[in-house]
Parts: sequence; C-alpha cells; structure tokens
Amino acid sequence: METDFKNLWQKQTVSPPNMDELLSRLKKFKNAGLRNIVVANILLLATSISILWIWYYFEPQFISTKIGIVITILAMVVYLFSYNKQFSLLSKIDNTQTNSDYIQNLTALKNRQKIMETKMLSLYFIMLSVGIGLYMYEYTSRMTGLWAAVAYGVTLSWIGLNWFYMRPKIIKKQRAKIDELIRKFELVSEQLSGE
Repeated sequence: METDFKNLWQKQTVSPPNMDELLSRLKKFKNAGLRNIVVANILLLATSISILWIWYYFEPQFISTKIGIVITILAMVVYLFSYNKQFSLLSKIDNTQTNSDYIQNLTALKNRQKIMETKMLSLYFIMLSVGIGLYMYEYTSRMTGLWAAVAYGVTLSWIGLNWFYMRPKIIKKQRAKIDELIRKFELVSEQLSGE
C-alpha cells in the first residue's frame, strides 16, 4: 500500500497564530519603539545641553575645540531628526487595521530602520568621532605624548566597541522582532485568503 505524502501534507492543518496574542505583541513592539524614541530624544538633548554648558563654563581657547563641539551637537541633531521619523510610522499602528495594513506599516517601519542602521548611523558615528577628536585636541595637547595616546586610545576603543559589537547586536535584535511580526501577519493573511 502506497502512502500519498503530498495529499497528506496538503490536508494537514496549521493552527493560525492567536490574533489576540499577535496584537498584544504588536502593541508591546509599538510601545517599546515609542519609548525608545522618547528616551533617545531626552538623552541626546541632555547631552547636547551638557556639551553647550561645558563650552560656556570652560571657555575653550582652540578653534578646533569649538568646531568639535559644533560637529558633535550637529551629529546628535541630524540623528534625532532622522530617528524621529519613525514616530509617525509607529503611531499609525493600531488595533483597528487589516492584516495587509499591519504588514504594510511594519514593512515601511522596517525600511526606515534599515536607513537608520546603514546611512544615518554611519553618518552619526563619523560626525561624532570627528567632533570628539577635535574637541579632545586642546586638552590632549597639554598632556604628555603617552597620556594623549591613552586618552585617544580609550576613546577610539569605546567608539569601536559600540560600532563593531553593540551596533550589530542591537540591529540584529530589532530586525528579528519586526521580521517575526511581519511573518506572523503574513501567515494570518495567507490562511484567511485560503479559506
């Protein structure tokens, strides 16, 4: 007796994702995304204000220090301007949409995140590195060569750790979350269209 595996495979039932659980996960994802935007704005604005206070209080003498401060603050402003564009994409997501709307909004958010992860984060790190390097010059020029090298070494190591270790880890985690949500909504859409 032969077994028709193809026929058996097609007859199997795949349980669709629980829609309430899926919407709950989507809500958590949305709230976490909105919270991250608010926290990033607060931290980078507070950092910019602190840097401006340092400029005012310590009155740097070198033009390189002043240029470094301006580039560093500009890096933060440019990054926040681009990052805040995700707010409108996250705000569009609510519990009254269709599956195709969820997929479309999540895909648009994923594309926005991809721009942030590649172009904007690269620009941010380059500007931040140049700004910090210029800022440090005035103070490291007063140190011995060894201590100046240590100061730049520690700073570059911290930037390198963030660029080569933390950034890829965070990107991978963000992509996995949004990809899973998109996949689940696509599964629901396929099952609804197949009925």
